Amino acid sequence: MTAADDKLKEYREKRDFARTAEPSGGVIEPSEDHRLLCVQKHAATALHYDFRLELDGVLKSWAVPKGPSLDPADKRLAVMTEDHPLDYGDFEGVIPAGEYGGGAVVLWDTGWWEQDHTREKKPREGGPSTPAEHLAAGELKIILHGEKLKGSWTLVQMKGRGERNWLLIKHRDEASRPGYDLVTEAPLSVLSGRGVEEVLEGTPPVPGSRIAEGGGSPPVSPAADDAG
Repeated sequence: MTAADDKLKEYREKRDFARTAEPSGGVIEPSEDHRLLCVQKHAATALHYDFRLELDGVLKSWAVPKGPSLDPADKRLAVMTEDHPLDYGDFEGVIPAGEYGGGAVVLWDTGWWEQDHTREKKPREGGPSTPAEHLAAGELKIILHGEKLKGSWTLVQMKGRGERNWLLIKHRDEASRPGYDLVTEAPLSVLSGRGVEEVLEGTPPVPGSRIAEGGGSPPVSPAADDAG
């Protein structure tokens, strides 16, 4: 069993893959510098947004009830959930009723992310340096290169509120948009052009969308010479 397989134990125990089309975890080569970012809009018992970052061979995942915001004044609750497999990064479809997380899922955003060293405190000797170490310490500063989510952000653990409760906060930069309601203004899938209701009803992908044109999901990360 690989380290990633061990991290996916909770994910697999919660799902019956004979019923759900969710991936059980295929063999995908992890990224080194340009790790996958994806956000799934998920109409389960309550509508929420699943924010996922590739790290150490899996997708670290948080459920964000109100969805990410480009307004730095918004401190969005992000509840850490179980790790997901990397091939969940382009999942879109309907999880059957009665299954864990039953409801429609759309790929709301995708792209890649990197550690934001410019906003980190000067590291003390023996202090956190890698993304995994910063996450374990309760604060990770990141730069997002999504289609909807861009610029610098912080994920910070809420002290005294349990280890699963975090905040997702946008920093002030050229990508921030005070007062802008992103989830209302940009509700549709970046993969199929559909909303969750259309996925639930089995409406075909929007003509001209990636999946309708046979292009599948967007690339996980840019070519090395385009990474900057």
